[in-house]
Amino acid sequence: MSGAPVARWPGFVVAVAAAIGLDQLIKYLVETGLPMHERVDLIPYLSLFRTYNDGIAFSMLAGLGDTGLALIAGAVTIFVLFLRARTDANRHFAHWGYCMIIGGAIGNLIDRVWHGYVIDYILFHTESWSFAVFNLADAFISVGAAFIVLDEFLDWRATRREDVPDKK
Repeated sequence: MSGAPVARWPGFVVAVAAAIGLDQLIKYLVETGLPMHERVDLIPYLSLFRTYNDGIAFSMLAGLGDTGLALIAGAVTIFVLFLRARTDANRHFAHWGYCMIIGGAIGNLIDRVWHGYVIDYILFHTESWSFAVFNLADAFISVGAAFIVLDEFLDWRATRREDVPDKK
């Protein structure tokens, strides 16, 4: 692994900052314009619903408190930066995934430090079922993880093809 060239870090930092900025802008708009605990239907199955999350990912680990959860978010961010530094520059999906995970983690960390909770507002639902309320930062983290898994699959497939001799 040759790692990511230093020249690519500025673009990465800009992309992470853009993800954080977009997340924080939307949360500001939600906080200032969306009523608390009132569902605002956008389209069938998708609504806005402002609520607060005292935990991480679907309210898990809420008992750790702000300091514990902030330390976990910091540790995850450092670990993902470490992985990003060790990943070859040609692994584009992985690099986008790292960017999205770090942007989402820092976006939620800002909420936790600033407010003591994370602002959630996206609700998928049917008449009889609803998914956990989440936010753009959570979506960044989830999609980022999917990008990394996709990148690993594509790399595994390419490596596997290189190892198979031609059948001529």
